[in-house]
Amino acid sequence: MKYKNTISRLLKGITAIILLVTLASCGDDFLSVSPEDAVTPDNFFQEESDFRQAVDGAYAPLQDMYDSQSVWAMGEMRSDNTHYFFNPDFRFPPPEQIADFLVGSENEINEQKYNYNYDVIARSNQVLAEIDNADFEQASKDDLKGQALFLRALAYFDLVRYYGAVPLHLEPATSLETASLSRSPESDVYEQVIADATAAADLLPGKADQEPGRATSGAAYTLLGDVYLTLEQWENAENALSNVNDYSLLDDYADIFDPSNKNNEESIFEVQYMEGTSLGLESYFPYYFIPLTEDHAQLTMGPSGSQSSPQSGWNIPTEDLLNAYEDTNNDERYDASIGFITGPSLISDTSYVNLPYIKKYQHPHSTFGETNQNFPVYRYAEVLLMMAEAINEQGGRLSEAEGYLNQVRNRAGLNDYNAGSQSDLREAILRERRIELAFENKRWLDLVRTGNAVEVMNEYGESIKGDPNYFYLSSNAYNVDENDLLFPIPFSEIQVNPDLEQNPGY
Repeated sequence: MKYKNTISRLLKGITAIILLVTLASCGDDFLSVSPEDAVTPDNFFQEESDFRQAVDGAYAPLQDMYDSQSVWAMGEMRSDNTHYFFNPDFRFPPPEQIADFLVGSENEINEQKYNYNYDVIARSNQVLAEIDNADFEQASKDDLKGQALFLRALAYFDLVRYYGAVPLHLEPATSLETASLSRSPESDVYEQVIADATAAADLLPGKADQEPGRATSGAAYTLLGDVYLTLEQWENAENALSNVNDYSLLDDYADIFDPSNKNNEESIFEVQYMEGTSLGLESYFPYYFIPLTEDHAQLTMGPSGSQSSPQSGWNIPTEDLLNAYEDTNNDERYDASIGFITGPSLISDTSYVNLPYIKKYQHPHSTFGETNQNFPVYRYAEVLLMMAEAINEQGGRLSEAEGYLNQVRNRAGLNDYNAGSQSDLREAILRERRIELAFENKRWLDLVRTGNAVEVMNEYGESIKGDPNYFYLSSNAYNVDENDLLFPIPFSEIQVNPDLEQNPGY
């Protein structure tokens, strides 16, 4: 599959907003909006409804990105949390290359993430360029502007963590010159993310006053706390996260991910999907996370039938992750997150024996490949763990940090953790993040930001290359060094923009 390059996306950002307005929903979610195709950029932004439609369009690339392979291939399969089930009948190299540290600049899944994020940025920039001059109620204007700022901050935060220095587009691109920027230093990108998230937090309403599914002040403060945590600005992280007040943990971990309970009191921001419409708002991603079987309904809880390759067999939980659970008998996250299958396979000469798969996103639906499953981006349990980390890293408040950690552990059915030292608690928090946020695309980024990625992934690579079940791995796989901490700038971008320099090692 081919993807438009970022320059094209930036130049056509406003057209995309007008023609591809999505995130339609019903009831408590977004209202359905039909696309418009008889307007031009010059006359589109007139009424509040035009800006609302454009903001809806700025959310749309998130739907595409989180329903593609890029988010979980780069966030989970790149780590020691998940791998793929080898399928000799039908190989699909792009996600395998990401998992095995053999990715190159032409990898199409890497390109997806890069381009979808710039789609969000282009659409947000168009809203931000016009909205201050619009004439409608200030409260509504603040809300819509805050959403656009949050989305731009979220996209740039994703880009800078995966690619490092990236072009910093803050105005709509109107020419090849304005669309072809060189890479800005990482520090400049982080500075802009902080500025956008801070402004969004001031403008956006709280969860109780916002339409479900849209960005809130709590989401902006959570993003801000995540940024400061990444930058190791611990006091700033604590201050930002202390403003996330309108949320609470659900009693039952499994309920968090149930589509009948989406946008619940623990949910801070999740990518919205909806089955049963003609607008293409359903999600497919749960099907990627199950092995190929004669009848996928036993796992997906959808209609009976067999799925096709390469649309399944990815993001399979590793033995390393299963062993990381402290108490599989009492930790309710284990049964809620992971299922096992034993039985025949559609892969030649293969049958499954207690093969794990991701269970937390499997819920009943009516049509093959069309689920009602949202994808969580931020939830309150992560805020508690981020608070624990921010406080612990400042030193001298061990018991306070433990209190935040233990709220998450107690909900899962585990006893309090009593740390012996700051370093002991640091390791405990990272372990808890691995389990609590498994399959939510956090693990790789956690390994990178804590400085553990090279050591952990080389050790993991050595362990599986010595396992006969991984006979297919290249000898070059899992030779991880500092260059692997960032992904390559897509070759298609460098082709059309000679000002872009490639990351080292690619």
